[in-house]
Amino acid sequence: MAPEKESNGLDNYAFALEGRFCDLPDTKHGEEMDTSMDGDSNKLAYCVTDVPPWYLCILLGIQHCLTAFGGIIAIPLILSQGLCLQHDGLTQSHLISTIFFVSGICTLLQVTFGIRLPILQGGTFTLLAPSMAMLSMPEWTCPAWTQNASLVNTSSPDFIDVWQSRMRALQGSIMVGSLFQVFVGFSGLIGLFMRFIGPLTIAPTISLIGLSLFDSAGSNAGYHWGMSAMTTALITLFSQYLRHIPVPFPMYSKDKKLHMSRVYIFQILPVLLGITLSWLICHILTIYNVLPTDPEQYGYLARTDLKGDVISQAPWITFPYPGQWGMPTVSLAGVVGILAGVISSMIESVGDYHACARLSGAPPPPKHAINRGIGIEGLGCLLAGAWGTGNGTTSYSENVGALGITKVGSRMVIVASGVLMVVMGVFGKVGAIFTTIPSPVIGGMFMVMFGVISAAGVSNLQYADMNSSRNIFVFGFSMFSGLVIPNWILKNPQAISTGVVEIDQVLLVLLTTSMFVGGFFGFILDNTIPGSKHERGILAWNKAHEDDSSNTLESGEVYNLPLGISSYFSSSSWLRYIPFCPPGAPSSVGRCEADSNALEPKQPLGHPEPSSIIIGVAL
Repeated sequence: MAPEKESNGLDNYAFALEGRFCDLPDTKHGEEMDTSMDGDSNKLAYCVTDVPPWYLCILLGIQHCLTAFGGIIAIPLILSQGLCLQHDGLTQSHLISTIFFVSGICTLLQVTFGIRLPILQGGTFTLLAPSMAMLSMPEWTCPAWTQNASLVNTSSPDFIDVWQSRMRALQGSIMVGSLFQVFVGFSGLIGLFMRFIGPLTIAPTISLIGLSLFDSAGSNAGYHWGMSAMTTALITLFSQYLRHIPVPFPMYSKDKKLHMSRVYIFQILPVLLGITLSWLICHILTIYNVLPTDPEQYGYLARTDLKGDVISQAPWITFPYPGQWGMPTVSLAGVVGILAGVISSMIESVGDYHACARLSGAPPPPKHAINRGIGIEGLGCLLAGAWGTGNGTTSYSENVGALGITKVGSRMVIVASGVLMVVMGVFGKVGAIFTTIPSPVIGGMFMVMFGVISAAGVSNLQYADMNSSRNIFVFGFSMFSGLVIPNWILKNPQAISTGVVEIDQVLLVLLTTSMFVGGFFGFILDNTIPGSKHERGILAWNKAHEDDSSNTLESGEVYNLPLGISSYFSSSSWLRYIPFCPPGAPSSVGRCEADSNALEPKQPLGHPEPSSIIIGVAL
């Protein structure tokens, strides 16, 4: 979930920026500020609607791309195992280029027509778990010969059909599942969903995303535990021990001209620095043949020359396009599994929207903006499925946290990030370079990344009363069931036999998806076992997603649609009632009323209207 930070708890500047400063919206009057921090530590250099200099937009845009780097490239590398592509580096590079390209397009759509906050879009791990569960079904199990590098001919029609048939099935399931997210967003039902979902549902759901991927991390790290341990140690060193140590960098500004400025480089790019350094050491050990040259020996996969021909084979320019792997196919089991991931992604994104608004100096997002943001994310998943990334898109919590580091909340920086990701997706050599990262280095990165995802899920329990035996039971049973049931089903797939093949496939995908099993039990138990709203964490959860401060920017200025579209909607009385359209503001008084309505706290989760309860039960 998105990091929740208080204004006086934000990290120091990553860059020494000059510019107009504005207050963060969650600064409380009368609160004693930490005297050890700079006087402007609770200020933003640029707010949401500000436009920084072009060079600063590019510089910070690159930083946001690099912040999302680990998550974006990890997804196609994990999917390649289920798609039987472990030994096809060239196709892996195409997948990486495609996910960069689509992530850039979805980011531009979200910032321009969606929530309109500085929030970056990229691949999502919530869809990775059901995707891998679907690809582990008996009909999609990789043939044995695809696991042997000496038997794989990447240009043979048989091999191409093996991985493309799996990709097309994955594409179709994602596209159909994304239509549900589009409907929920643009119809305004996301608010109804959030009323029935609390910390005890979200905690096991998010935690089991990371825990269910332990086998992938262990398999990659096990190819050379020394290199994977070094990667993990370096990322830990940079992100935890050295994060507050600035490094002097030459900077240029109109006022100070060329000067040295402190940059918290270790805090901004710990994953990239850790991977790059480990990658370089592996390359040196490969050059001097310290690593074994025999494919049968332990540590051979730590060499960097195993996919050296991929860079030379990859085209300089490539244009990903919809249907590049063929016509998508649809399976009921895949769609149902993807739906579980889509629901988790929507819940996570709502939290990211509120955190992003706080850190970028914007008022809390009104209902129409949240509806539009979720709808655009669904549209992004639809595009990702059509292009064939094998995944969807969601808001990146890591980049939300980066706003608190840089103190730049301008959405133009995220626009620059979106353009840069599109450019990276067009240059085929970029994706090819990433595929040459040795598997043990990837495994070391996975150990850190999946561990953080698991801990991020557990952190949601801070809102619930964990001294309550009720809550301990709900969380403990949900977590343990989410590990035990999928593990047993994977070992005994023949146990599910209802006589109807389609039902068997649906149950197999759902019961082997840890996040679904854990989230399902958490949802049922939390909503049926008696407990007060305070005990369940509902009150604290609601409070964390409300803003109790003064407005720093008018809501319409931030969240209304561009190019005068909002004015057109306001001129038509019937359009005002569409859930994703901003309310009309014909006069200054009306505008103030609209803004105050936008800032009203949402109805507590524990007080749904009777009609909402009926609709929720039906859903």
